Amino acid sequence: MQARSYRAITVGLEGAVLTITLNRPERKNPLGPEMVNELCYALDDAKDDASVRVVVLTGAGKAFSAGGDLKQMSSGEGESPPLPPLGTYPDLLLRFASLGKPTIARVPGVAMGGGLGLVAACDFAIACESATFGTPEIKRGLFPMMIMAVLRRVVSRRKLMELMLLGETIDARRAEALELVGRVVPDADLDAAVSELATKLAAQSPTAMRLGLAAWHAQAELDLKAALPMLEQRLFEILGTEDAREGLMAFVEKRAPVWPGR
Repeated sequence: MQARSYRAITVGLEGAVLTITLNRPERKNPLGPEMVNELCYALDDAKDDASVRVVVLTGAGKAFSAGGDLKQMSSGEGESPPLPPLGTYPDLLLRFASLGKPTIARVPGVAMGGGLGLVAACDFAIACESATFGTPEIKRGLFPMMIMAVLRRVVSRRKLMELMLLGETIDARRAEALELVGRVVPDADLDAAVSELATKLAAQSPTAMRLGLAAWHAQAELDLKAALPMLEQRLFEILGTEDAREGLMAFVEKRAPVWPGR
């Protein structure tokens, strides 16, 4: 991973798992322009680093993210970022679909507005029991415009309308029922649950992960008639990889595969 002068996030690599932490806990990790820009850099670096197989996104302290930085929004001002501008919030959300590596949202507390959008953009989400969620924008005379694009992919239409138009805060179990998160665990078990999932994902073929995730996002907006020929072509592509040959050979030889990553 390239060393960068981050101010709003921290990045740490342990084995094949990269953890990106929103790091303004005194304000519950609000998403201002600087933090969003740094997240774009961190995801791009993760995409380009072959040693990274899984990305965990979390927040420092007892919050994932309280959402957009309303102070900056109302004033139109913010800190001058030390890194050149790379992307805005929509650019950040788009990066999850092209990362080619599985992402896990580790939710240690509040996840609101834009923060909830990041949770929804991740492939997996594990929350602690004390976590809370919501789209409170309607109560500020606003609306969760951009995060609708990712929320509608994980929440049914009627439940999403209720969430957005009422702006109410929901608990972790309700978020699990709505599939905003995939799993809820006791607060003390959050790190262990995230680590267990990340370890399992990191053990899979990185090539199959990359090609499979790309195919998943490519077919998401297609009808069945268009999706099936495209997916057939992607199957032929993955069958020609070294990882596929190794996986099939390991199965025949009754041993654990050793992925070449190609």
